Amino acid sequence: MRIRPIRPIRPVRRGHSRRTVLGVALLAALATTAALPPAAADRSERPHRGGLSATIRYTEYGIPHILAKDYADLGFGTGWAQAADQVCTLADGFLTVRGERSRYFGPDAAPDGSLSSATANLSSDLYFRGVREAHTVEKLLATPAPAGPSRDVEDTMRGWAAGYNAWLAQNRITDPACKGAAWVKPVSALDVAARGFAISVLGGQGRGVDGITAARPPAAGAPGTTAPSKERLAAAARELFAQDSSDMGSNAVAFSGATTANGRGLLLGNPHYPWQGGRRFWQSQQTIPGELDVMGGSLLGTTTISIGHNSRIAWSHTVATGVTLNLHQLTLDPADPTAYMVDGKRQRMTKRTVSVPVRGGADVTRTQWWTRYGPVVTSLGAQLPLPWTATTAYALNDPNAANLRASDTALGFSKSRSTDDVLRALRRTQGIPWVNTIAADAQGHSLFTQSQVLPRITDDLAARCSTPLGKVTYPASGVAVLDGSRGDCALGRDKDALQPGIFGPAEMPVLKDAPYAENSNDSAWLANADRPLTGYERVFGTVGTPRSMRTRGAVEDVAAMAATGGLKVADLQRQQFADRAPAGDLAAADAARACAALPGGTATGSDGTAVDVAQACGVLAGWDRTMSTGSRGALLFDRFWRRLTAAVGPDKLWKVPFSAADPVRTPHTLDTAQPGFATALADAVAELRAAGIPLDSRLGAHQFVVRSGERIPVHGGTESLGVWNKVEPTWDPEGGGYTEVVHGSSYIQAVGWDGGSCPVARTLLTYSQSSNPNAAHHSDQTRLFSQKKWATERFCEKDILRSPALKVVRVRD
Repeated sequence: MRIRPIRPIRPVRRGHSRRTVLGVALLAALATTAALPPAAADRSERPHRGGLSATIRYTEYGIPHILAKDYADLGFGTGWAQAADQVCTLADGFLTVRGERSRYFGPDAAPDGSLSSATANLSSDLYFRGVREAHTVEKLLATPAPAGPSRDVEDTMRGWAAGYNAWLAQNRITDPACKGAAWVKPVSALDVAARGFAISVLGGQGRGVDGITAARPPAAGAPGTTAPSKERLAAAARELFAQDSSDMGSNAVAFSGATTANGRGLLLGNPHYPWQGGRRFWQSQQTIPGELDVMGGSLLGTTTISIGHNSRIAWSHTVATGVTLNLHQLTLDPADPTAYMVDGKRQRMTKRTVSVPVRGGADVTRTQWWTRYGPVVTSLGAQLPLPWTATTAYALNDPNAANLRASDTALGFSKSRSTDDVLRALRRTQGIPWVNTIAADAQGHSLFTQSQVLPRITDDLAARCSTPLGKVTYPASGVAVLDGSRGDCALGRDKDALQPGIFGPAEMPVLKDAPYAENSNDSAWLANADRPLTGYERVFGTVGTPRSMRTRGAVEDVAAMAATGGLKVADLQRQQFADRAPAGDLAAADAARACAALPGGTATGSDGTAVDVAQACGVLAGWDRTMSTGSRGALLFDRFWRRLTAAVGPDKLWKVPFSAADPVRTPHTLDTAQPGFATALADAVAELRAAGIPLDSRLGAHQFVVRSGERIPVHGGTESLGVWNKVEPTWDPEGGGYTEVVHGSSYIQAVGWDGGSCPVARTLLTYSQSSNPNAAHHSDQTRLFSQKKWATERFCEKDILRSPALKVVRVRD
């Protein structure tokens, strides 16, 4: 295939009125600069002739408002500002997508997991170097829009790379994570696109990196590998794709005007993402006067707003249950394990040889094997082996490996004026890889849709073409394993799909204008409990199955809010930080009563030791059922609940089982007669005492993060407790409890409208803008989060100019 050269940046030309608006906005920015004291007015960099430029207005908490005349300049300002806050994290990610981690960090160290599931640098490098040497991303860039990226998006990528490079050239790095490091280098537009590709395939090829790079054909005469049972593999597949064990999740709810005080929509978005590494959000406003004006959170290294709002529409995403990959089981040529049969005809695998430079040693060279379906893969994580034998191999199909459209989808949202516009953007670009979309608008409309790029696995196709393994994995997990030897088992193409082998927009679950539309990472079924969505294929998710504790609590809360009505943004803020623990509401009272009934107030721990648990009974009874920093008993219940749910399966935990007719309120009534109950209680009490933690301690005394020597209490709770404000912390008994948050609430926004020209919006970035411990904005919003406070959002020009923290920086190449 002939690779089209990257096109030159061209200006946006929208007519005289647009240029007039731009001039007014820039003059306002420059006039403000002149009025600022010297400390607030940054230096103006000398431009090269014909170079890119942007004006960045910083307001409270280091939030940049990027003003540009076209998409290239917008990308330039965004790349510059991201580098200023996150240069080390960004540079580490670019090292990943260039396949150079082993050169600088050695082959055995582990990446941070933000761009793939690779467990070691070597496997990460082998995969990403293979992508680079196959020109995969270049081919996607060369694909004409709408199947490929638009000119506007390409311009932002080129501008972003130039802005990042300009910041590197004109500033000193103070972050100790990469100060003076040789691996911090300039980047290209191709690097930026490659990072977008890595994000797109996170749920597909990104899951299988170790299995793709380790795949080897069996040696002649080598003994065959015994595969685990089909049932065990089905359970492993279910666990692999379970949202409750994922490092990403989210809540979001849109309320229609029927429930609000003024008939306009409301949106609360609460994504749960890692607090460290390259999958963090970063907040900004992007403005091209007369063309684009949007504010929100972007995933690091991306050029557009991922989750956000403009003056008329707000949207958020939640990680979806759609399974973004499938497997094809290959029937191999008995004489050659690198050849496979399709309709009786022999096809050879494609051999890709990749070499990776390694620190302190010779280059490592490995071979990857590719088929018409995708790469041969020998595992999907350690728990799901897929052995390559003399007769059978497995190929991984990931349709998002042909999808570089996510930024166009985000740009479409950014320019939308209504929820219908959001749907049109989704149908036009079809770029969302692994999330749902929830939106509300100023006209009072609400929207939920699971519009994502999924392999076109219909239930009929799975019934006709599943292998014996697929017959158990598909119902259990949505992972289809199709017979790759049959041409009639190809995925086909929907007429309205932009690429072959995916579902078209007409097949996507959609819920419009419901009083509320909510998702907490379960399937689309209960986006609204009174208007359940059904009729979609199993690959999208399940219908009529138990919901997670977080979904149950969320639906209870938002349904009650909708029923009460008269909602305002303040109600969204209260919901976000209520910190209610649904598991506590369901089980704490039963646990306290059963505790009080234990003979002698003792229980036997898992090590056979008798433990005095009498004090725990009163602590559990008195707990306020929240995970607020001041809650006493929250930590005890949390440690008890983790142990109990690990020891007792969900089918035995409750006396009243799940009912599809009452999915929010069932199952319920804790079965305290289960042997694991007393053991879990004894172990939790013993654990806290061994750590020197009183059973009735306030949660915030033992759930915290340390930033620059300051101990900052953290509220919120875990997935198993069902807390909307989810945090997943790391337990360190020697450090006094939970001492770091691994992932949880990240970029939070509560958005509504009051009829004026500016939206009513409150936002918070829980881990703050900068990962640099020496930066001014390394932990300021984290302290706000601890206090259940919100950042002052300044979307409209008048509000930006009124900021007491305003600092204007004119950045140029």
